[in-house]
Amino acid sequence: MARTMFSVNIDRSEPVALHDQVAAEIRRAIAEGEAGPGERLPLVKDIAAVVGVNKNTVLRAMHILRDEGLLDFTRGRGITVAGTPQKSAVLRQVRELMDFARRQGYRREDVIGMIESLP
Repeated sequence: MARTMFSVNIDRSEPVALHDQVAAEIRRAIAEGEAGPGERLPLVKDIAAVVGVNKNTVLRAMHILRDEGLLDFTRGRGITVAGTPQKSAVLRQVRELMDFARRQGYRREDVIGMIESLP
């Protein structure tokens, strides 16, 4: 499995949090094909050293991307690219749907049933 290295540029003068900037740069790299599905990312400590931030900042960015469906954390394999920006966008919409449905009193199973009944 290949290990991908890409450039991550952050600007400390921006009002955007550092972890959000790191996440955005990794998201961009995936969108532009610098890192594709199944490719392994460099170690968090290596990215942190190159970018010049604390490794917890990079780890927080990685968790954001994992929650978006872009990254996969696997013991023994490290962090790999799990999906595409399109999959991430769909996953985000599904999460929003589930949050909305929960607020309306529907359970997960109810929403799945509704989706399955669509033509």
